[in-house]
Amino acid sequence: MGLVKISDRTHEKLRLSSEALSRSINAQAEHWLRVGMLAELNPGLTYGEILSLLFKEAQGQAAGEGGGDALHSAAVNQALNLAGNEAGFLARRA
Repeated sequence: MGLVKISDRTHEKLRLSSEALSRSINAQAEHWLRVGMLAELNPGLTYGEILSLLFKEAQGQAAGEGGGDALHSAAVNQALNLAGNEAGFLARRA
């Protein structure tokens, strides 16, 4: 675990959001980081779809299935989609 420096303004937003959502400041920051990473890795996903990935991961972990990592799974799916799109594009050009 490490420390991350953030601006006072961002910390205040974290504090307010964590209070409103009954999370610790650290839990709120981690949530925003995970959502942001998924959004960057999968720009075509909506916020609701990102939350769905996180819920599926949590359900898998609660069921003792290990759950998998939503970030990794989403990145793999995105890579496969890009590869499929590229293959289709190249086939159409030929």
